[in-house]
Amino acid sequence: MSAKNPNNVARPIIADRAARPTSFDMAVIPMPSGHEEEWRFTSIRRLDGLLTPASQQLIPDVSKVKGAVTQQVLRSDPRVGRAGAPGDRPAVVSWTAAETVTLVTVGADLEEPLWISSTGGGHQRCNQYLVIEVAPKVRAEVILEHTGDLELNQTVEIVLGDEADLNLVSLQEWDASAKHTANHRASIGREAHLKHLVVTLSGDLVRICSDVAYTGEGAEAHMNGLYFTSAGEHQEHRLFIDHNHPNCVSRVTYKGALQGLDAHSVWVGDVLIGRNAAGTDSYEQNRNLILSQGAHADSVPNLEIQNGNIPGAGHASATGRFDEEQLFYLMSRGITEREARRLVVHAFFAELMAEIGLPAVEERLLDKVDDLLRQGETGE
Repeated sequence: MSAKNPNNVARPIIADRAARPTSFDMAVIPMPSGHEEEWRFTSIRRLDGLLTPASQQLIPDVSKVKGAVTQQVLRSDPRVGRAGAPGDRPAVVSWTAAETVTLVTVGADLEEPLWISSTGGGHQRCNQYLVIEVAPKVRAEVILEHTGDLELNQTVEIVLGDEADLNLVSLQEWDASAKHTANHRASIGREAHLKHLVVTLSGDLVRICSDVAYTGEGAEAHMNGLYFTSAGEHQEHRLFIDHNHPNCVSRVTYKGALQGLDAHSVWVGDVLIGRNAAGTDSYEQNRNLILSQGAHADSVPNLEIQNGNIPGAGHASATGRFDEEQLFYLMSRGITEREARRLVVHAFFAELMAEIGLPAVEERLLDKVDDLLRQGETGE
């Protein structure tokens, strides 16, 4: 079976995640038709120009923190491309369009979080390429912040040295008409630890693909996500965890709340346990809370196991409507319906909010969730 792209070139439909091509060449990953597994939930037309190279380069604003050095380098720099080749059309487009790359090198433990902010207006179509490198045995916390009204195609490479420890939080707080495609590709060294949290609260269309590969034994990846999808929005989060070394761990937890007509979320979690990955310990889960009629959540966990000599591998997915009994219980104790709904949603997100570790940011995001709940109630 095959699909055709707009150039009428036949392409095989590849369901097996391990068999899908990766390349720095756009010809290997051509324009999708919409029939491919990785595009079956997404409107190609709605993405418009983000599947072709953009000339406008968006250089992020990087805070100055002792222990971190920021440089603008050419794509040909040998420190670029070490997290593996793209496996997604926007990602290979981002590579092709990258005239300059923002390279952030963390060479010593950071005493405070490093903020990397991307913002803009005018609905400009931009490309951005960012590399974050953490030296061996170094601890760091990095916050990626996205605001404004842009059409942004972004690549974030994450390279962790042996025994490095990185907590990375990506915040998507876009204006209502913004569009954002991103590929986070992580390379995790021996006994290194990555905690990766994606928070998507707004934007017309947001599609974030996160790919993880290990370069040594004993590494861990904790991939978490939190999203609130409002009326008319499309939010898509895809993960690929490639267990290609022994005795590595992965944990994936994504939670989303949906509210409003045509609110659409997509979560796809792919985990591959390769032939050389004995001792792998992996689990992934996705939970969706439907707050109103007209909202729809697609949730697809996938496991490919090529080595059975592992302590555990599992997945779970659940999508349900607002618990009316829970609501009644709170209201019977004098709490208003609006406040009861707010408390239930806060409790639903509490576990992941705590992963941020920055009280001021957590408070800001909960305030944003409250605003979204209110807008849904009033139809703003």
